[in-house]
Amino acid sequence: MSTQLRYDSRYCAIEYGANGQKLKGNAKMVAKIPLLLVPGLLCNEKLWSHQIRYLDDIADVTVVDTLQDDTLSGMAARALKTAPDRFALGGLSMGGYALFEFLRQAPDRIEKLAFLDTSGRADTVERTTMRRDLLALAEQGKFNGISPRLLPTFLHPDRMNDEALTQAVMAMAAAVGRDAFIRQQKAIMARPDNLPLLSGVRVPTLVICGRQDRATPLEMSEEIASGIAGARLCIIEECGHLASMERPHAVTALMRDWLLRD
Repeated sequence: MSTQLRYDSRYCAIEYGANGQKLKGNAKMVAKIPLLLVPGLLCNEKLWSHQIRYLDDIADVTVVDTLQDDTLSGMAARALKTAPDRFALGGLSMGGYALFEFLRQAPDRIEKLAFLDTSGRADTVERTTMRRDLLALAEQGKFNGISPRLLPTFLHPDRMNDEALTQAVMAMAAAVGRDAFIRQQKAIMARPDNLPLLSGVRVPTLVICGRQDRATPLEMSEEIASGIAGARLCIIEECGHLASMERPHAVTALMRDWLLRD
């Protein structure tokens, strides 16, 4: 007799017979999956608010501290000290750059990967010059002027008039603060070309990108997805760089599917 598994509202696996009737005694709870989420530049746990709340039934979420280290390797090493033995791992933008450091330091501990609006490339000369200009502003005491300059790069043009969203992004950047911003920019500028690592990835991988991402354009996500065997590329329409905040329902739904897939 053929059977099938379905998930109920509690994410219990329930076995059903061919006639659609539940087979008693076959329900079992799905254990929560340890999930580490790595924020991007000028971001903290608020970047992942929707995912933390609505994945809580299936994932034990930890947001990685990206505020204390001035290298991506340092961020990864700090997180690995207290991380579970095995975990799923997701990162957006700078958080995606950090994922490659996790792959270098602890590849056997990673069960699943999710790259959101990020790149596997090293910084270009042009981007490094732009970052140095922003660092100079911060060091001159003009940190508060940086977030308004970056907003058009972070958000879809149609969301620039969304006061709730723009204020949330600005407040998050203010909470990160000047000193952490300087450390993060130094970490980003020093990152190597990570594309050679892609062919060695052997875990289920999700790649998400906003169609209108200006900071890390879609071609960079396509590059990551094409370099990893079996990777799944998901493009979110009418969405910029901060996909987890701009289109939180879409990102959460995609991540739920990624976490529950074998």
